[in-house]
Amino acid sequence: MQKRSKIILGIDPGTLIMGYGLIAVENNSISLIELGVLKPGKVKDGYKKLQLIFNTVSGLITKYQPDHFAIEAPFFGKNVQSMLKLGRAQGVAIAAAMRHGLEVVEYSPKKVKQSITGNGNADKEQVMRMLQTILSFKENPKHYDATDALAVAVCHHFQFKLPLANTTPNKIKKPVTKNSSWDKFIKENPDRIRRYR
Repeated sequence: MQKRSKIILGIDPGTLIMGYGLIAVENNSISLIELGVLKPGKVKDGYKKLQLIFNTVSGLITKYQPDHFAIEAPFFGKNVQSMLKLGRAQGVAIAAAMRHGLEVVEYSPKKVKQSITGNGNADKEQVMRMLQTILSFKENPKHYDATDALAVAVCHHFQFKLPLANTTPNKIKKPVTKNSSWDKFIKENPDRIRRYR
């Protein structure tokens, strides 16, 4: 029996909003399965928030049976309490993945942005627009946490050489500078764009 397409689950951890995104890789192409958010911030008890994150990630893994699990690393901020909460959210998401036997891969926010747009300092809207081009979806999610998580999954795809047709993962000719345009980026990186007829 032939193995199904590879599925990658990406997570953008958080105790207020956690984003998730799933993609399928098959026949040298990638497609969107699902993206969305969990809002544990509505739960007052801090430990119940963590339980909700664990259960949600476990549920996504049970439902979609991903082959790969990728998560965004927390950025280092000045607020120690926020960092602690974010680290806990990331920890329980990782624990859920490991509980299901998945290997965990972590990417910095800068690495994810670089992989998707060619610019490690791109803003969240630029990342979303590029994902819409790569994965051919038009919806604008209400929360960037969802597209951030999707970006983590796509970044993992590029890093682990699950190639798109005629592309070399991680090969970007020039990073996008502040003065460059999307047209210039597309012209310099034609292998990053999928066209449909």
